Amino acid sequence: MDDTSGSDRQRLPFAPVRVVRCNELGPPESLSLVEVDSPSVGEHQVRVAVAAAGLNFVDALFVQGLYQIKPPVPFVPGSELAGTVVEVGSAVDEWTIGDRVMANVGLGGYCDEIVLDPRQLSRVPDSLDLPTAAALVQSYCTAWFTLVDRVNIRPDQWLLVLGAGGGVGLASIDVGRALGARVIAAASSNEKLAAGIALGAEATINYSTESLKDRAREISGGGVDVVVDPVGGSLSDQALRALGFDGQLAIIGFASGTIAQLPANQVLLRNRRITGVDWGAWAMSNAEGNARVLTAVLSEIEAGKLHPTTPTTYPLAEAGRALRDLLERRLVGKAVLVP
Repeated sequence: MDDTSGSDRQRLPFAPVRVVRCNELGPPESLSLVEVDSPSVGEHQVRVAVAAAGLNFVDALFVQGLYQIKPPVPFVPGSELAGTVVEVGSAVDEWTIGDRVMANVGLGGYCDEIVLDPRQLSRVPDSLDLPTAAALVQSYCTAWFTLVDRVNIRPDQWLLVLGAGGGVGLASIDVGRALGARVIAAASSNEKLAAGIALGAEATINYSTESLKDRAREISGGGVDVVVDPVGGSLSDQALRALGFDGQLAIIGFASGTIAQLPANQVLLRNRRITGVDWGAWAMSNAEGNARVLTAVLSEIEAGKLHPTTPTTYPLAEAGRALRDLLERRLVGKAVLVP
């Protein structure tokens, strides 16, 4: 019997939930779409109908068993999502049915619906559609944490962004411009560079055809102030050498699949600095600080100073193909799974 009449707290009954499940560690193509029982909502919980789940490089690492944290199988990958509240526990006062929300969940996001702690939710700004909201938390929080907390970039400094066609790269361009930096977008194709220009990069480097070090020095007049590096490999060495006096290389990840072995003498020369950035680990241990970062990002979006791009969409059943496209760096910008 449907007992929702006159109430904004429940909507019953619920159909079985579809989830993308990792039954064994391996290639993304081994993921399967299965139906599971819809979990009940406790008095301190809410149910969210998932409109879109963000695809991130870390999700592919989890599935392959290549991330430093290895959850026991089976598990449901997916770390960020956006959707609509469809059921509210009896002790929850801050959310009501119909609220548009976004959440960073760690694991479990590749699904039709999910039951969450209300403290995991943030309200989606009116200016954003749900797929865009589902794809922005990791990229934009990483970019903000990097440039504000770890680097403290200043107006008019030269910022070189590697992997400029990816999610973190585009977010770093957007955040850098909002903070007043002069941004150089560096990527492996002109298509990816065009996305960087659209977000405000004033110069570009195609490192598949140009020397990253030489062009960055030429554009900046002797050396850049900050490099955001989510790529790794041989590009990290070139990026380090592209830094000017007191320049700072922020290492975010290794999308190339290769961890750079950087020469210490190049760090010593010109008083250069290398800074590690692990937003995910920091956020898990610093809820208050991460809430500050997310609030700042959403405020800048609402003020029209940040401009998240519309993601590429894949059906939930094609999670494996979507993650493969991400690993092979065929995507420009972000992507989401849409139930």
